[in-house]
Amino acid sequence: MADILPFAALRYDPRRAAPAQVVTQPYDKITSVMQERYYAASPYNLVRIILGRRLDTDNTEDNVYTRAAASFRDWRREGILHQDSAASIYVYSQRFTAPGTTVVWERQGFIAIGRLEDYSAKVVYRHEQTLAKPKADRLDLLRATRAHFGQLFMVYEDSGEVDSLLGVARQAPPAIEVTDEYGVLHRVWQVSDSGLIDSVRSRMQDKKLIIADGHHRYETAITYRNERRSQSGAASTSAPYEYAMMTFLNMNSPGLLILPTHRVVHGLSSFSPGTFLASSRNLFEVQELDPALDAARATAILREHSSSGTALLAVLADRALLLKSVKSAGSQLLAGLSERQRALDVVQLHKCLLEGVLELSEESIRNQQNISYVRDAAEAVAQVRGGKANLAFLMNPCRIQQVRDVAFAGEVMPQKSTDFYPKLLSGLTVYALE
Repeated sequence: MADILPFAALRYDPRRAAPAQVVTQPYDKITSVMQERYYAASPYNLVRIILGRRLDTDNTEDNVYTRAAASFRDWRREGILHQDSAASIYVYSQRFTAPGTTVVWERQGFIAIGRLEDYSAKVVYRHEQTLAKPKADRLDLLRATRAHFGQLFMVYEDSGEVDSLLGVARQAPPAIEVTDEYGVLHRVWQVSDSGLIDSVRSRMQDKKLIIADGHHRYETAITYRNERRSQSGAASTSAPYEYAMMTFLNMNSPGLLILPTHRVVHGLSSFSPGTFLASSRNLFEVQELDPALDAARATAILREHSSSGTALLAVLADRALLLKSVKSAGSQLLAGLSERQRALDVVQLHKCLLEGVLELSEESIRNQQNISYVRDAAEAVAQVRGGKANLAFLMNPCRIQQVRDVAFAGEVMPQKSTDFYPKLLSGLTVYALE
C-alpha cells in the first residue's frame, strides 16, 4: 500500500530569491559548466547545497557537506527559505517541447512525501541497478542537512482519476512558475484542502510505485532511515525520516516521455571494423546502410523498426549497420535471462555486442571505462566521424510498459536504460526532517 502524506514544504521566498535564479537540475545532471553558472546566478542558488564546490583545503570540519548544512541553516534563519503554514500536496506541471521536434507536451503530477518501503514489501519497485559511490555522496549530504531538496520521480498506474481530482487546483494562479535552461515551463500549485488531499491519498493507497528517476537517492534515504531507527532504539512509523519527498506521475499520461540513451565506445586500441562486422553477423541479421548516414536519417530508420522487434544501429567510421532479429548464437548469449529481458534492445546491445563481441566486462561498463552515454544521436555520430570514438550504438527508447513489466518482476535493466524527460527541478519544494 502506497502511503502518501501532505507536508509543509520549505520554499524560496520569491521576494528574496527569484525561482529562475535559485532552482537547479537534479544533482547528477549538473555539469561543471552548469555548476559555475548556478553559482553566478545567485548567492542562494541551491547548487551550493546539493552540489557545492570541493576545495583543496577541505577537512573534516570544513567541507562540501558542512558548508551545505551551514547554507541551509542560514537560509532558513534569514527567511530565504520559508515554511508553508499548512500541510499540503503540490500539483506539478511541466510543459515542454520534445527534443529534436516541434511537438509540445505537458505532464502533470503532484509532489508529496511517500513512505520509504523496502523493495521486499512490493510497494516500491526499482528498474535499474545503483552504484556505491553516488549513494555514499548523497548519504553524507543527507546526514549533514537532514533534508530532501529534490523529488524522487515515482510513476504509478491508473486511468487518470488522481489527475482529475487535482485539476481543480490549476484554476488558480500557480504558486511557482519558472522556465528552465532547456525551455521547460515548470508550474506548481499548493493544495491544502484536507478533503481533496484525503481523496488523493485514498486513490493512491492501492498503487504500486516504480522509481523512474532517483534510484540512488531512494536507497540512500532507506539507509538513512535505518540509521535513525538504530539511533532511536525503536522504529517510529510516523518519524519524518520514514518518508522522502516524491513526485508522483501516472505512467499512462500522454506527457510521459522516455528518450533513448545512445552508447559511444572509445579507447579500444585493437578494434577492427571488419572483425566487428563479421562477429555481429553471427549474432544478428545485419543490413549495411549508407556509410554517410546522418543522425536524423538514422533516428528515422530506428523509428520505422520500433514495433518489429530488435533495432540497433551501429555507426563506424566508414560503415553504418542496422542490426535486427537475434540469431541462435545471439540467443545463447542471452540464456538465463527472462523473456522480458531478452526482448529489450538495451539488453541485447549489452549482452551480445558490448560484452559478447567487444568483450567489455560488466565491471568496465559499469565504471564507464570504454563507454559513454549520449542523449543526442548527432553528437554520438560526430564523435565517431571525428575520430574520438571507435563506434556508436544508436537505439530506440524503452517503452514505459517494458519498464513496468521488468520492475514488477523484480528485475533490473542495464544502467542508463531510460531517460525520462524533462527532469524534475530541485529546489521547488524542500522537505526538512527537522
